[in-house]
Amino acid sequence: MPLPAHSFTRLLHRFRRNRRGATAVEFAMVAPLFFGLLFAIIEVAMIFFASQVLETVTQDSARMIMTGQAQGASYTQQQFKDYVCGQVNPLFDCANGISVDVRSYPAATGFSSVNIAPPIDSNNAFIPAMKWCPGKDGDVVVVRLFYQWPLFVTKLGFNVANLANGKRLLTATATFKNEPSGTAGATCS
Repeated sequence: MPLPAHSFTRLLHRFRRNRRGATAVEFAMVAPLFFGLLFAIIEVAMIFFASQVLETVTQDSARMIMTGQAQGASYTQQQFKDYVCGQVNPLFDCANGISVDVRSYPAATGFSSVNIAPPIDSNNAFIPAMKWCPGKDGDVVVVRLFYQWPLFVTKLGFNVANLANGKRLLTATATFKNEPSGTAGATCS
């Protein structure tokens, strides 16, 4: 049975005057933006933190090459990667995620011959062409670690990915001149 017109009008007036629940409605309108911004801030903070951790691990690991310890022990690329993974915290999936690139340049050419082009092709795909060449005494060496960081907030419209697979490539680099150590140097692969 339909309500009389005056009852319906009175119901509308009561509804308009009633402020209970207004805060919940306002929060429901603002909450998606608030939480999206909050998650984006957390994700960017995690990227910066992971990048700093990767940078620290690169500097610490590069010292092993710079002092000739890796060459003296005839380290392979996998052994050096295992050494790097021993220093990385659980923040990274080291076995599948970190790529190690070590290149050396003759001491005579100095730092001007160093080429550190990013390993990303024109389709924004990661190029896993990593080398292992720690060099000999006096050589200029570039140690680079790469990690494809997974992103989660990209589905909310905030996208900091620089790879086609929706991940962010984190890069850490150490460039130095090998110290005299008396080792013959390692073979390059």
